[in-house]
Amino acid sequence: MSAKKAEEMEDRFLDFAVRVGAVVDALPDTRLGRHIAGQLVRCGTSPAPNYGEADAAESKNDFIHKLGIVFKELRESRIWIKMIIKARLLPGKRMVALLDECEQLNNIIASSLITAKKNRGR
Repeated sequence: MSAKKAEEMEDRFLDFAVRVGAVVDALPDTRLGRHIAGQLVRCGTSPAPNYGEADAAESKNDFIHKLGIVFKELRESRIWIKMIIKARLLPGKRMVALLDECEQLNNIIASSLITAKKNRGR
């Protein structure tokens, strides 16, 4: 991946983390709202620094491992975002764009993982 493309991806992950933070702060102060907020703030802000770690990986296996963490954290974020929508904790209209970005990032990382695993032996 080119340096420019890697920087664009890092910016997307940072923007995603900031948007997750805004959602977390807007969740209701209820038992469910606090529980989801705690979970989402951890998994929703984790992909950005882990992507940065993957970019500085020491080996192909380390790169794959770090990208795998990004993938898992995005998948978890997706579930919590969907739960916010299903539980109607925040307006669905507010959550649709964040869910879409989460799914796009997830698809990009999934493709990158497939490619990295194919190229591991090279």
